Amino acid sequence: MSRSSQPARRVLDRRTLLAAAGAAAVATGAGVALGGGGEPADAAAPTAAPPSPPASPSPSPTAPAVPSPAGTTLESTAAPRGAAGYRRLGEGRGWERVVRQDLAAAGGAREDRRTVLASFVHLTDTHVTDVQHPLRFEYMRSGKPGAWRPHEALSVHGLVSMVERINSLRGGPATGAPLGFAITTGDNTDNNCRAETEWFLTAMSGGRITPNTGDPLRYEGVQNSGLPLYWHPEGGADDTDRGRYGFPRLDGFLDAAIRRLTSPGLAIPWYSTVGNHDDLHGGHFAGSAYFTDLATGERKLYELPEAEAAALHRSVRRGRDTRGTALRELLRAHARRTRTVTPDPSRAPLTAREYAAAHLDPAYTGPGPVGHGYTRAAMEEGRLYYSFRVADGVLGISLDTTNPDGDYRGHIGPAQLRWLDRELTRHGDDRVLVFSHHYSDSVTVGGAELTALLGRHANVTAWINGHSHRNRIVPHGHFWEITTASHVDHPQLARVIELTDNGDGTLSLFTTCVESAAPYAAEPGDLSPAGLASLYRELAFNAPGRSTALTGKAGDRNTELLLRRP
Repeated sequence: MSRSSQPARRVLDRRTLLAAAGAAAVATGAGVALGGGGEPADAAAPTAAPPSPPASPSPSPTAPAVPSPAGTTLESTAAPRGAAGYRRLGEGRGWERVVRQDLAAAGGAREDRRTVLASFVHLTDTHVTDVQHPLRFEYMRSGKPGAWRPHEALSVHGLVSMVERINSLRGGPATGAPLGFAITTGDNTDNNCRAETEWFLTAMSGGRITPNTGDPLRYEGVQNSGLPLYWHPEGGADDTDRGRYGFPRLDGFLDAAIRRLTSPGLAIPWYSTVGNHDDLHGGHFAGSAYFTDLATGERKLYELPEAEAAALHRSVRRGRDTRGTALRELLRAHARRTRTVTPDPSRAPLTAREYAAAHLDPAYTGPGPVGHGYTRAAMEEGRLYYSFRVADGVLGISLDTTNPDGDYRGHIGPAQLRWLDRELTRHGDDRVLVFSHHYSDSVTVGGAELTALLGRHANVTAWINGHSHRNRIVPHGHFWEITTASHVDHPQLARVIELTDNGDGTLSLFTTCVESAAPYAAEPGDLSPAGLASLYRELAFNAPGRSTALTGKAGDRNTELLLRRP
């Protein structure tokens, strides 16, 4: 690998600027789902595309067609202050861009010749969370400290701040081309419930959000339970997070966390990909009437003995009890430990049809496209995979890698693989970007077949995904696999991706990580939405049991990825 010494100072020639503007305009005006279709069994591919959505907003006339690192991790990153204990954050050095030549050599004149084919933003694993939901598994923390996050009550604030950051970007940091669209690759929600889905859709499309269920006037959850297992921001318990890790006391925190806030919504079209937490209880357990009754009911388990919590965590990690039989027995055995909460029908889980239908609700269209990739046909069939036009010569394909029978690991069946093969063949002259929630090694059913299928089609340029909450970029023969960190765990990133033709027989994929718009360190006691978004980042950095490997290596973050043009 070689390093670019001045990633922010590249200047494109006039021909490239015009091409960049043209390509970006096509991308921004895109948003047409192409026969997003699957097959009930061995049916033929759909012959007609659904109606085109309303026209998307035009790029801002002030957007410069020159590279800009502003608002990205090329410019600065959140960095800790102090050496031990609970650490505040401040502005740290940016991450330089790394040129990776694993799949093709970098030509010396490519910067003067390149034209922009696509420019967009990748978001993943936002985990918008109803922290008062009765089916949450916070009690597993007694067996594994990282099983509960002290900052989860602020997930909506963190996503809104990320939306604000994306809106503030004045163009692709490598090319300056206006951003054409954004796409989320799953685990948009945490508990597969209606309320979380509505909060997520509102944050992305714009509007007011009250991140509260149950009692409309007060918080009912683990953070005012009096149990030492959890951080109590307003006191009331001698909890471990404050006593051992130095977490702060923040009077008014819980009321502020469930107070209404407003999202501006993305200013560009956006697409949605489903993840295991969007489809399964806790991201692992298949649905049942029993779990639906628990989710909407009045009893919630707050604590579990350490040995049983650890055993439950091991069972999930090993992919066991996906139907929840053992979990049901555990909850019944500990029924006397449960506490009363206010029941709420908005906590009900969504089926695949209902999840697609929520995206089609006109209240959440925002800048479009209608359905954000899902169509009426998809809703009727319960099918959550589709293709869409990114720009002239560039196709996007969004897969559904969740397992309907349960299991947090990935799954793709023969019918979807056949559909994917047909789409890649039908669009053989396009460069194809494939999106899924699960990354290659986590697709335990059909994963080898999926990777082999993508390898057989030379038009596949990138496979873009999440699930691991970790930045990682891996070469596969002729395409790159780009896995982006989550919004919920530190370092809380999204990623701008720009695809260019270098005019010398190669393509480049530029990847640039971005943090939310929240200040690195809010003023003490600032419980405004921006202040809470800042706390969301700070608490995530300090969360006990967090992995320190999720940021990835330098070559997994800000990069130029070379590959041969097919």
